[in-house]
Amino acid sequence: MKKMIALLLFILISSVSAQEETLLADGEVVHGGFGGPVIKFAQIYDNFGVLVGGRGGWIINHCFSIGGGGYGLANNIDGTKMFDGKKMLLNFGYGGFEMEYIADWDKLIHFSFSCLIGAGAVSHRRNWDDDWDDWDDDAEHEADVFFVAEPAANIELNIISFFRINLGAGYRFISGVNENNLKNADFAGPSVNLTFKFGKF
Repeated sequence: MKKMIALLLFILISSVSAQEETLLADGEVVHGGFGGPVIKFAQIYDNFGVLVGGRGGWIINHCFSIGGGGYGLANNIDGTKMFDGKKMLLNFGYGGFEMEYIADWDKLIHFSFSCLIGAGAVSHRRNWDDDWDDWDDDAEHEADVFFVAEPAANIELNIISFFRINLGAGYRFISGVNENNLKNADFAGPSVNLTFKFGKF
């Protein structure tokens, strides 16, 4: 009987002292935020592409951020459309809602996992270096809209208390590109991402 009582007391004490593990701890929630420029290197329509943009977010308890970002193609890549015997260039950009989980945020070097879900558009524009004898302004405004999801794994370096450098590798999943002889695979694929984060972490 005494052994049974001792066992019950042990189970009761253990259950009281145990803490439930949750994403956000109970009690006071610590808030922060960040923003900064982003450079992405990726293959776009079988060419080397450089995308520039920015992202930012609200940081909860140092470990989880909710925000958004947007990115656009910065270098010239020939597209599929022709006008007046000349090739037009690609416009490509996307953006949306971004989430990030940050592990061991207070360590000098730590990891994070992020995901963007949003939309984008691809279109054509004239190459301003060419001499265009005739031009149809409507040709620049025909855009093909697509859905994008881009998960990424990152390594992050704490430079100073309000500045971090984040280097990651991601993969763009694209759905909805089907105009001008372009397809999803022309814009889907891996990328290397460099982010400069400024804020309160």
